[in-house]
Amino acid sequence: MGLRLQKLYRSWEDNPDVGFIALKGSGKAFCAGGDIVSLYHLINQGRMEDCKEFFRALYPFIYLLGTCSKPHVAILNGVTMGGGGGVSIPGTFRIATDKTVFATPETLIGFHPDAGASFYLSHLPGHLGEFLALTSEKLNGPEMLACGLATHYLHSSRIPLIEEELGKLVTDDPSVIETCLDKHGELVHPDKSSVLHRIELLDECFSHDTVEEIIDALEIEAGRTKDPWCISTLKRLKEVSPLSLKVSLRSIREGRFQTLDQCLVREYRMSLQGISKQITGDFCEGVRARLVEKDSAPKWDPPSVEKVTKDMEDQYFVPLSEFEPDLELPTESREAFI
Repeated sequence: MGLRLQKLYRSWEDNPDVGFIALKGSGKAFCAGGDIVSLYHLINQGRMEDCKEFFRALYPFIYLLGTCSKPHVAILNGVTMGGGGGVSIPGTFRIATDKTVFATPETLIGFHPDAGASFYLSHLPGHLGEFLALTSEKLNGPEMLACGLATHYLHSSRIPLIEEELGKLVTDDPSVIETCLDKHGELVHPDKSSVLHRIELLDECFSHDTVEEIIDALEIEAGRTKDPWCISTLKRLKEVSPLSLKVSLRSIREGRFQTLDQCLVREYRMSLQGISKQITGDFCEGVRARLVEKDSAPKWDPPSVEKVTKDMEDQYFVPLSEFEPDLELPTESREAFI
């Protein structure tokens, strides 16, 4: 998919007859992410080069999208998870709907939020990015609009209308496209149960330096107030991979001070380490438990946050060996942004 998208987008970018690019899903989902079950089988078959090629194709496309010279409109009408965020959020405009379900669910499968997630999550208000990365919790369309992941909101019944209106535009001017989207967009607000109404408490808990301190803060608050959100958040943090919690928190914190290309290069290193089984087998175990055998009972290694060593965490972030080149991105010809 990554290579095909790269080829298409480069041809459209070079074509003077193409003013802007619009992307939508072909079914009920926008994009539920990469085919991680196929990756799981490739790893178990020892076909690691094929696994690496998956990331070598996808991540450069995300950089291409994030630096595209032509406006981009993504219609997120349905599930938008994992890589689905990567192939849409770096673009110019993102339309959420009443059917949009967004998440970066990687810690549930022993991985880390990738495909540019450490860039865009780290730029969300307060410490919302840390919360989403660690818990794998979902956001709906109004929540995406409120926190900036989406630029516009439209009821799904009106998607054919906006597609028709966009189809009439002959322009490469982002302001013209924005005016069109503004004209049809709806003003919506998150409902009372939204996590965004708890942003002060979220920031208080997820601003701490370590996963252990975040968990402690939630436990203290849950014990003091019996707050249902604190209790459910603690439950989720105990369900996901302990090692994934550590590396994901560090990834978001580093992403806050990096450009898109720097985030993608680092995520590439992390992804190759995550599938290598040299540090842990959590990725394959997580995919097995959640998506293959579906017993929802992963056996994480290490089994608890306390048993994750600093060395395990550090290995995700060191440069690859001299025999394994880093991800190459065309940064000289396509400037990244903060």
